[in-house]
Amino acid sequence: MPLQQLVAGVHHFQSEVFRSQRELFERLAGGQNPEVLFITCSDSRIDPNLVTHTDPGDLFVLRNAGNIVPAYGASNGGETATIEFAIDGVKVTDIVVCGHSHCGAIKGLLNPELVTEMPAVAAWLKHAETTRRIVKSKYANLDKEALLQAAIEENVLAQIENLQTHPAVAVALANDKLKLHAWVYDIASGEVHAYDPSQEQFAAVGSIRPQGVPEPIRIKAVDSGDARFHA
Repeated sequence: MPLQQLVAGVHHFQSEVFRSQRELFERLAGGQNPEVLFITCSDSRIDPNLVTHTDPGDLFVLRNAGNIVPAYGASNGGETATIEFAIDGVKVTDIVVCGHSHCGAIKGLLNPELVTEMPAVAAWLKHAETTRRIVKSKYANLDKEALLQAAIEENVLAQIENLQTHPAVAVALANDKLKLHAWVYDIASGEVHAYDPSQEQFAAVGSIRPQGVPEPIRIKAVDSGDARFHA
């Protein structure tokens, strides 16, 4: 995509989109009040607002390669600060970790030879070592495509676990002020699947029990401690 196309897009936004939604943007200029922290991959094929049909200001978004959440203290990146600010600063009530099909980061995790010439990427993927080991232990019999999908799903659950090592998350969970959600988006079909703890598997969003009923259920696929985990 040439830069000229981006510039043309800016002009279209200013003359058409902004003008038609001026009231929204004027309100947003006064501050933000998102209720959801949406953690997803940097992949250009993922648009959180498009997938969730939300407006600017609705989602507090954290993106990186592989939608990875390093355990607290394990990284000097901005993930910890973003999570902390989302909870203690803007007071989100839900966190969604959303993986996606055909994820290049997870391919690199399963096939380290693909990232040997990208040392920073290889080092970053070390934060998903739990995912790699779970997949190697549980899914060695799967073919290449099925193995990748299993890894994508297991990775989302592993990042939910890592989230709970962050003090801000742990406190909010202990006070029943936060819910965690594990999603996987399929690029080709547009479908979103959420992890259903009662079934120990991912199911299409909309087919799982309503939020808040019954009491929060613990993850069973991986050791979850006292996680307030919801579909």
